[in-house]
Amino acid sequence: MGRTHSAPHTPGLLLGIGLGGFVDGIVLHQILQWHHMLTNTGEQPMTTVAGLEANTLADGLFHVATWVCVAVGSWMMLRAWQQRRSAPSWPRQLGLLLLGWGAFNVVEGLIDHQLLGLHHVRDDLGGPLSWDIGFLAFGVLLIAVGWWLERHGPDTVPRR
Repeated sequence: MGRTHSAPHTPGLLLGIGLGGFVDGIVLHQILQWHHMLTNTGEQPMTTVAGLEANTLADGLFHVATWVCVAVGSWMMLRAWQQRRSAPSWPRQLGLLLLGWGAFNVVEGLIDHQLLGLHHVRDDLGGPLSWDIGFLAFGVLLIAVGWWLERHGPDTVPRR
């Protein structure tokens, strides 16, 4: 089944990456305080003022990166609309957002949690592997649902 639409994909993916990063940073770092960017390094524990200051700075830089993804995705979407390109249908746009969020979780979970060991989902519990696996599994689920929605939704929003 060939596609003939010109609906952009990159803006939705970037918005999903950025918004997924915001969910991670706001919910896990700030509200629940399960971890911060550097809590598993041993050098920046969240139980000391110096450690919390370093982690707050690292968390802020992380939020800047996620904000840039949202800003660039929004700018790209606006440019596409100005160029009169068709917008993805709502199911496809939601699918792209979920794909981006899932990709964020999988990449962040594999690199920061597993490869670099900067932090784990639950550093407040000593970083149990089961929470990291759950985070990765949730990312894979988001990718699967997002992929399905993006593939099976109507191509574009009809023009009026």
